[in-house]
Amino acid sequence: MTDAPLTPREADDALAAEYVLGVLELAERSAAEARIKRDSAFAAMVRGWETRMEGLNDDFKPVSAPDLLPKIEARLFPAAPLAPARRGFGLTFGWLSGAALAAVLALATMATLTPPRPDLVATLATADNRLAYRITHFGAALQVTRVAGVPAVAGQVHELWIIAPNANPVSLGLLQDRPLVVTYPEPPAGFVFAVSVEPEGGSPTGQPTGPVILTAEVGQDT
Repeated sequence: MTDAPLTPREADDALAAEYVLGVLELAERSAAEARIKRDSAFAAMVRGWETRMEGLNDDFKPVSAPDLLPKIEARLFPAAPLAPARRGFGLTFGWLSGAALAAVLALATMATLTPPRPDLVATLATADNRLAYRITHFGAALQVTRVAGVPAVAGQVHELWIIAPNANPVSLGLLQDRPLVVTYPEPPAGFVFAVSVEPEGGSPTGQPTGPVILTAEVGQDT
């Protein structure tokens, strides 16, 4: 013997009961909520089941939810073990030691984060200072910045050279709008910097080919 199928009203009543009990899938629950708004008969069935279900909670006393936040914080941020308290000056000394350590760490951090201060190596300038380049050294690099004047005319370029005593010039690079930064140790006194005018792209021979317009010796006033 098989059960007779539910009538449409019985099916709606069962759906209303499942809605109130909260056992519907998300899609079914959304469809039921939409139907409550447009179908007054179905909405009445839902209210009826809500009224019948109210008595189920009468035998249960309300219980407040446990406050789990302190336990969660304790697991995420465990407190450091407290050092045993000392009497008299011991406690003060411990506090001062901690403050001194914090100060040392702060100074060490500042020293690590503070970039090295560039040292002026030389200044190459014309007699009237209408064209000038400043050479500084920081870390393990030289930086050459034009502080007066303009770059070479179109089709030409200023090229920087360094000349050790009794040695041939060595190109350090081309001087254009942006500062030139090149890895190079700080040159000692007696080395000479020079700037020549070369074809665009630099000297084709590896030695100055155009007029040398600026020079400066390291260790001499410029």
